[in-house]
Amino acid sequence: MHPGLRSPLPSILLLLALSLTPPSSSESYSRYADCAPYTYSCGGTKINISYPFRVDGRHDYCGYPGYYVACSKNNSSMTIDINGKGYLVKNMDYLNHLVTVVDPPFVKQSCPQPYQNTTLDFSMYSYSDRDRNVTVFVDCTALSSPIPPDMHDMGCPPGGRHGYYQLTGENHIEMFENCSSMVVVPMHKAAADEIEYGKLSFSDGVKGGFSLHWEAGKGWCRDCVGSGGRCGFDSVSPNNTSCFHPHNSTLGTCPSNKDKENVGHPKKAKIKGVIIGVFAATGVFLLLCICYIFYKHKKKRQFPPSSKSLTQSASLKPSLMDPEMGSALLQTQVFSYAELEEATDKFDASNKLGDGGFCTVYKGKLQDGRTVAVKRLYENNYRRVEQFMNEIQILSRLRHQRLVILYGCASRQSRDLLLVYEFVSNGTLAHHLHGSRASQYILTWPMRLRIAIETADALAYLHAVNPPVIHRDVKTTNILLDSSFQVKVADFGLSRLVPRDATHISTAPQGTLGYLDPEYHQCFQLTDKSDVYSFGVVLFELISSKPAIDMTRNRSEINLANMAITRIQRGELEQLVDAALGYQSDEVTRKMITMVAEVAFRCLQSDADMRPPIKEVLEVLQAIESEGYRPEKKEHGDAEIQDDAELLKNTEPFSPDSVMNRLLLFLDEKISSSRFVQLFEHETMMNMYEEPDKGEIRIQNLKIIL
Repeated sequence: MHPGLRSPLPSILLLLALSLTPPSSSESYSRYADCAPYTYSCGGTKINISYPFRVDGRHDYCGYPGYYVACSKNNSSMTIDINGKGYLVKNMDYLNHLVTVVDPPFVKQSCPQPYQNTTLDFSMYSYSDRDRNVTVFVDCTALSSPIPPDMHDMGCPPGGRHGYYQLTGENHIEMFENCSSMVVVPMHKAAADEIEYGKLSFSDGVKGGFSLHWEAGKGWCRDCVGSGGRCGFDSVSPNNTSCFHPHNSTLGTCPSNKDKENVGHPKKAKIKGVIIGVFAATGVFLLLCICYIFYKHKKKRQFPPSSKSLTQSASLKPSLMDPEMGSALLQTQVFSYAELEEATDKFDASNKLGDGGFCTVYKGKLQDGRTVAVKRLYENNYRRVEQFMNEIQILSRLRHQRLVILYGCASRQSRDLLLVYEFVSNGTLAHHLHGSRASQYILTWPMRLRIAIETADALAYLHAVNPPVIHRDVKTTNILLDSSFQVKVADFGLSRLVPRDATHISTAPQGTLGYLDPEYHQCFQLTDKSDVYSFGVVLFELISSKPAIDMTRNRSEINLANMAITRIQRGELEQLVDAALGYQSDEVTRKMITMVAEVAFRCLQSDADMRPPIKEVLEVLQAIESEGYRPEKKEHGDAEIQDDAELLKNTEPFSPDSVMNRLLLFLDEKISSSRFVQLFEHETMMNMYEEPDKGEIRIQNLKIIL
């Protein structure tokens, strides 16, 4: 073996053995004493500090990293850092793992106006169910017209900029004409209720703060304390947990009942500790010897690496490796900034494909001849880097014909954050529906239905992979169309991976106004049904060719989702449908659009539990397409279509359940040939009944499980 290539294995094994040597009884007792609960006083506030929290002067092993509590320089307030921002600490509830915090400006300002949404590191904290979200419009000019009844003035001094808050109801998008931004502020439910009843001002309400669950120490720490120990941090133990006991330390677990029996018998415990230590050291030594002998034997049988392989390793292009990017880039090519600058002609404006909220997309051509789209993020700050890495981590593990392909990225240390995708030639769905290409009227109804099906197919794939992915920003500008008008879903910067056993993710609302799930906005709970809501808006865009938000529409119709629901409930669907689709002139098209509108209606239910899963939506859309274009239906289906049209005319206004009733009638042949169908209304078994005179099966208010 070459001297310069001498293996570090023996040294590594020795260090490993030393790190595994259990702490002595005296060290364990010392840590147990060091981590005793501590009453911390600062600025007139006294709070009991124990794991996972730590204060200055306490050992690192007494708290979990990131849970550091400090006192301000003038000793006026106790603070804690949450995701890079300091919050004032008001209380800690160790029984329920809750810390109550307040944003400092709310305390210091006579008229607090929040300018940023609260953001959390959800590996450390999550929102609690004791809070309620309040929508706040900030930095507003005086309104010329009266404010809506569910909006309230924050009561700021005259002469300054105004602020308004909303406790309930739909978002008032028109407020953006007069205000600089809208943010969501968490607040204790009790305070929000008092504000609503006029017993408390908004200013006093936000000064009360809000509560967060901390994640560190859940479960095991309570067991440790119950056994007589104290919780601590250990970087080398499983899960970085340690339970310090007066006479022993069991890393990652709590002392057993036999350990408890030794409390009060230090001599017995000490002898036991010495015996265990001797046996452990002997075992580690023997293991080291066996590993070293095996390693030497294996190396003798191996040939030294050839110069060819070494040369190949050394000659890899710099664009193919970037160790500092970590495992997220194992399957992703890393381009140099110079490569992408050359590909886009130095990001020339003539190559610009479009602008987003935080980025510009350019067309480019790589040296290998591939035509690509290069996304250039505006700001190289923490939030942009987080979205940059998130998109790489998610897209690098997904493979589906309806998802845009990520070719690679630039190093996060380059001048700009750059992502490289396959080039999709026909632009976005938004361009064709109500943008620069809308006047060409390219998208016929069959094409739109096919686009809806392919988009639902992509979302169904995302929700079914392990772990599932919630896109969180489903909209027509993120649905790309290739030369054959086939769908490519793009932009995964806001997407989230969901643990299989989780029903939701607690996170601050992010997404695009007009597509944002109202339940997610109100409860801070992101689920796969949030994507279903956004997809419902997309369906109505396909039907109407109208944008999700349009400030030029009447005030009550600025939001397309609200507009569509109102029109459908009034039985005015024809006023919503794009006249160019043939809704009035073609009965088959009319029937299909009506049924797709009912699917969209179900997707837009304010209660997430009332929305169908995306897989069910996909199956229904596929069935509508299949039945609508059957050849035999066109040969002798005029009378049948007319009967169905009359049936739809005579039914009551749309309801969340009516889509399945009408679809069942429409697909009578398909369902009657399927396996047994169980029908439920809530918990009660329902029965189908048949009207022989009409040859129809009628069912009302059902949830259908095939």
